[in-house]
Amino acid sequence: MDNFKKFTTKIGGKEVSVEIGHYAMQANGHCLVRCGETAVMANVCMNKQVKPGQDFFPLGVDYDEKMYAVGKIPGGFKKREGRPTDQAILISRLIDRPLRPLFPKGMFNDVSVIVTPLSVDYDCPPEPLGMLASSIALTVSDIPFAGPTGSVQVAYIDGKYIINPNAEEMDKSLIDLKVAGTKDAILMVEAGAKEVSEEEMLQAILFAHEEIKKQVAWQEKIAKELKVKKNEEIEYYVIPEELEHDVKEYGLPLIEEVMSHFDRHERDRAEEEADKKVLEHFAEKYPDSQRQILDVLYKVKKQVMRAKIINDGVRPDGRKVDEIRPIWCEVGVLPRVHGSGVFTRGETQVLTTCTLGSLSDMQKLEGLDDEDEKRYMHHYNFPGYSTGEAKMLKSPGRREIGHGALAERSLLPVLPSEEEFPYAIRTVSEVLSSNGSTSQASVCGSTLALMQAGVPIKAPVAGIAMGLIKDEESGKVVVLSDIQGLEDFLGDMDFKVAGTKQGITAIQMDIKIKGIDEKILREALNRARIGRFHILDIMHDTIAEPAKELSPYAPKIITFNIDPDKIKDVIGSGGKTINKIIEETNGVKIDITDEGQVMVAGTDVEMLEKAKKIILDIATDIEVGKTYTGTVSRILQFGAFVTLGYGKEGMIHISKLSKKHVEKVEDVVNVGDMVEVECIKIEHGKVDLRLLAKFD
Repeated sequence: MDNFKKFTTKIGGKEVSVEIGHYAMQANGHCLVRCGETAVMANVCMNKQVKPGQDFFPLGVDYDEKMYAVGKIPGGFKKREGRPTDQAILISRLIDRPLRPLFPKGMFNDVSVIVTPLSVDYDCPPEPLGMLASSIALTVSDIPFAGPTGSVQVAYIDGKYIINPNAEEMDKSLIDLKVAGTKDAILMVEAGAKEVSEEEMLQAILFAHEEIKKQVAWQEKIAKELKVKKNEEIEYYVIPEELEHDVKEYGLPLIEEVMSHFDRHERDRAEEEADKKVLEHFAEKYPDSQRQILDVLYKVKKQVMRAKIINDGVRPDGRKVDEIRPIWCEVGVLPRVHGSGVFTRGETQVLTTCTLGSLSDMQKLEGLDDEDEKRYMHHYNFPGYSTGEAKMLKSPGRREIGHGALAERSLLPVLPSEEEFPYAIRTVSEVLSSNGSTSQASVCGSTLALMQAGVPIKAPVAGIAMGLIKDEESGKVVVLSDIQGLEDFLGDMDFKVAGTKQGITAIQMDIKIKGIDEKILREALNRARIGRFHILDIMHDTIAEPAKELSPYAPKIITFNIDPDKIKDVIGSGGKTINKIIEETNGVKIDITDEGQVMVAGTDVEMLEKAKKIILDIATDIEVGKTYTGTVSRILQFGAFVTLGYGKEGMIHISKLSKKHVEKVEDVVNVGDMVEVECIKIEHGKVDLRLLAKFD
């Protein structure tokens, strides 16, 4: 308790507090951040020793959702949290991306960052607090870290920007923006938007950065008061100066020759030969230093590629800095699926399919959000063959989930409402070939598939990835349009922008350097707009508007309304009635909302109409004075019983079969006869009828 400290500040007009030194005493760094009734804990740990043979920085970031935070018991048999939800994985990625560039190069100690929302108030969203908490925990720890960072969520309502909005404000917002950065620059941007302009998005990012600067200053004050000392005993991976000098001197001409090949496959072959030649050359002088030699060659490759772009404006494939690779598109390639499209840009190729289903096919969600189902689902798959590698198929990883969510977010603003188009929609993007920006190719492929499926989207959406090469010595910066794999791998930024011709629908930015400023952001956004328009024009030449007719294999949906009080009658005890309807109509799907809207889905129109008639029959009361058509179901001595619709019955007394005297009921009607009748009385639930006509 002696080490307990509490600090407070204001973020977006709300009081935020952080408690340090009270819990999790064995972690390298810990904090508990509170805002309203939301409480988020962050714990960071670092292994003292590097694992033998470790050759990269193993940073693990987990957003550990606990259902008790929102007063729920997890579903399933075990009743405990299991595999992270997609939302938890996406938030883990949000926390990871601004932190990763700020750890020292050459530090290979395992570092774990675990952020746990312990209590969630929907008016104080936990995501930005979790991002802030991760920075505070690292800042007050002894782990080397070039932070702190600040993190905020921004909404845009009626021309005004709002920091860390509540749930009601987010529902009204045109932008859902999450930004992280240091006091000097932006490190990470993630946004969904309803077709906003580049200027509106830029101002939102800059508005966020002003708040981030305040958060960073607050954390610096905390660290100063706590007299934080960083671990100075860490052994960093360092390449001996002599080896680095020798390899650079010998390898530079070879790598320059490698990078002169504009064809990727020729360059890859030349690179393998150069690596082999350099390793053989130094095998005797540096016999146990293969890893270090290859690391130096990596630096040389990076140096040569970046120099050619910075000094000559020439990219690895020979393109100009603002040139987009050749594009071609195709739709309707798969006859049995509801919609399909292929988008190819250079060596990147994505096949996307669209499947339509009834609203009962919506995805059920379980997490800390207040949403419990999702109507539009986008899934992204990245098999090994897309990069020419022999890999076993595995379940989707964080990258696949992240790319799928980005494409999903890009397309959500243009999808028709549930009222306009009462379908659940799933698109699946299969990456057939990869050389950069497959997530944005998925956006384009999904647009093609949705339009070919006949989904009446408001406007086509396209996406493009921008890159960056920044020379730290001269300060010269080059923004690259439509980056390929090598430029992403050896470059400084991956800035993805998706949208329509009206505006931006999604943004995602990853940075490998310590941030970018307004000038770079503005140029990247404007260049992305030009590239997006170019791509949209090519897509328009392939398919100009959504198909007028749905695929014959897509479900047809009939929508109508019944009295909400009659829903229980349609469903029946334990679902018996509705299950019987489904059985009698060859398995149509029936969805009924609490407001009484009924959606009947299936491929057989005749069965849909039959199901509709049955449901309306059940939901419609018999009224005195109205006429009905029914079937004679049984005959007794005193009259005939007639089935009126589904589950309703009335009786024609023998005296009401004719104006003349009737000796026997069978003299007028028999079982199975179709008759027209009038309801003349309803008493104690019994329906009395008069025969009007009999049909042959």
